[in-house]
Amino acid sequence: MEKRLSTITVQQTFRFGWNFTLIAGKIHDVLDRGTSEYSQRRTLALTPTPTSNPVLDLSHPAYGLPKRLVSNFASLGIRSIYPWQSECLLRSGALAGEKNLVYTAPTGGGKSLVTDVLMLKKVLENPGKKALLVLPYVALVQEKQRWLRKVVEGIVKTSASNHDWPTAWRKRGDEETIRVMGFYGGSKTKASWDDMDIAVCTIEKANSLVNAAIEDLSIGKLGCVVMDELHMIDDESRGYILELTATKLLSLDLEDKVQLIGMSATLNVLPRPEETDSLLMDKRRDLLNNLRSTSTGLDQLLEKIVPVGVAFHHAGLTTEERDIIATAYDEGIIKVIVATCSLAAGINLPARRVILHGARMGADLVGPSMLRQMRGRAGRKGKDEIGETYLCCQQSDLEAVAELMDAELPRVESCLLPGKRGVKRALLEIIATKLATSEESTDHYIKNTLLYHTIDHDELTSMVKETVEELETSELITKGSDTEYSATLLGQAIVASSLTPEDGLFVHRELRKALQAFVMNGEMHVLYLFTPMQAAQTNINWQIFSNEVERLDESNLRVLKFVGLKPLNIIKLAQGGSMKESTPEEIETARIYRRFYAALQLRDLCNEMPIYAVARKYDLPRGIVQNLAQTCHGFAAGMIKFAERMNWGALSAVLDHFSDRLKAGAKADLLSLAKVTYIKSRTARVFWENGFKSVAALAAADVNDILPILIMAQPKKPRLTFEEEARYIEKLKSKAAIILASASKNWELQMRQELEEED
Repeated sequence: MEKRLSTITVQQTFRFGWNFTLIAGKIHDVLDRGTSEYSQRRTLALTPTPTSNPVLDLSHPAYGLPKRLVSNFASLGIRSIYPWQSECLLRSGALAGEKNLVYTAPTGGGKSLVTDVLMLKKVLENPGKKALLVLPYVALVQEKQRWLRKVVEGIVKTSASNHDWPTAWRKRGDEETIRVMGFYGGSKTKASWDDMDIAVCTIEKANSLVNAAIEDLSIGKLGCVVMDELHMIDDESRGYILELTATKLLSLDLEDKVQLIGMSATLNVLPRPEETDSLLMDKRRDLLNNLRSTSTGLDQLLEKIVPVGVAFHHAGLTTEERDIIATAYDEGIIKVIVATCSLAAGINLPARRVILHGARMGADLVGPSMLRQMRGRAGRKGKDEIGETYLCCQQSDLEAVAELMDAELPRVESCLLPGKRGVKRALLEIIATKLATSEESTDHYIKNTLLYHTIDHDELTSMVKETVEELETSELITKGSDTEYSATLLGQAIVASSLTPEDGLFVHRELRKALQAFVMNGEMHVLYLFTPMQAAQTNINWQIFSNEVERLDESNLRVLKFVGLKPLNIIKLAQGGSMKESTPEEIETARIYRRFYAALQLRDLCNEMPIYAVARKYDLPRGIVQNLAQTCHGFAAGMIKFAERMNWGALSAVLDHFSDRLKAGAKADLLSLAKVTYIKSRTARVFWENGFKSVAALAAADVNDILPILIMAQPKKPRLTFEEEARYIEKLKSKAAIILASASKNWELQMRQELEEED
């Protein structure tokens, strides 16, 4: 029986100021007064301009911005701002750094520009101060990092020349610039406060940076923290960490308070012109070549649909594939993109028309916040003046969807509520970092939480008391006779490793097993310990698991036994049995099974099996496998730090020795080569087999020497025309030049280290 579908059209709304609302979809009068300050196209009659209100010009003295910064904004298409942005900056007191600020504006309405100005103002006027920009997703961090680097290009800190540099090696030449660094899972950034001015971070990385800064007493250098997508604060997974971070910052007793800025499109709303040039098909062929040259090769379906301007975007693709497709869509090379709701998370992919094919996620209707995020893709600022959203739903859902369109945004709740994540991690972190060392200072911290304004205070007091007792029972903290709190060695290790108390206790039990019996003549034991806790949430294909266990050698079978698993049980489950998860013991055993299954995937990655091949072998999306490869780096560093804090020096040394292989995704003989940009795993092996067995050999080569080897390392490509082949070779030459520059830099670094060791 054919399903009946109904369609509701949502018109994008932009709020210009606090006194009136402009509905873009209902404006038809367009004045012929030149190009828009935002989109370089025709201007709507009510589009605000600096000529009608001088304070909307970023060069206005009220903002106090350097000429170069204003010029950079202009070169990026931002010459003026909306009235609401001006009021947000000037009337709130935030621009002067006097007050914290939380604001909400529709998706695509220009929220980020306000925080860009506030952050840069803080850093430029206070050269010793740093800024953190906290974003929920890696893709957003990478995109914002690129954007900010363009914004600050060429800007010089006037007082930077007054810094004293204690050693000859310290000064690197970039101290007078505004340095933007990205911190996220899988990144290899190991920067300190002295290496950056603005840190763009994921939520977890921001929390770790703040914890470390509080612990080493460098938190006074932090001047400003911006939290995007603040509505996520009631998300039990990510928002929980965001709330912990914000509350710690509010609880700091500093002479210069850290300024907190929060923004969201959903707290209690433009596509490019039609491509007409003849180069469009060439651009799409280049896009296919870019996808073909990724580590996973070209997806067969994308190969068919990209030539007609269509692509898809979802978590099953690797980060590299998603970035290439997103960039092509933003540049107008791709005209239609089919995506999961991940695009609603804020990646700047504007559309003239958004079609939501269904009003449900699983069995439940989408919430008002998610709906507003998804429809916010339509008509984004800087791309077009209007946008349309079509929501398709079943006839039976029509009434509920109509109510959803006008529904109030849900009230944001604290994730510290007992039914969510609770306050256990929050209390452990503040005690471990010595932000709170007594009942009085703990109460001061709690009064700065969102939770304090959410539930009854007597109930909260009782809950905090019970949680402190639980931490003491778990031997994570101790309470002295004078009611002073201090973290135990285990509690400190858990916080230093950025683990939850529950995960930390599980890891502690696993590492204690390793101390009693550790398999040294193989790699599985180390890889199991390096497998992230998130991997223990994935489903297992028991038939594949059973086949892999049958291939394990004697040493790896001993690993299976030492972690508490039995091959016979795996065979039974592969034959149709079910894994029980009722009691705490059964739940922990199931967690070990899932973690070991993921460790098998990690083993293949470390032995130079490409991501796409691992994904095919274990019947998983490529994006899931790549996520494992990226997150294991940070988790491994946490495990090493955990062992160090517990004073398990021998175990820490063993783990640290293997961590380089994890980063390289290659066997031990390729470790030095794998540190060179673009030379990873399979590519490193091709270079090794063709005579380039050291960084020194690579640094001494030229582009023509390594170009044939680089061509050999590329995935297979179809027959190309002469012009396409020429463009393809030019791209590889550019890549080869980057490889040689990186090899030279690495070789010079090796030489410098050797000289320092001799001295």
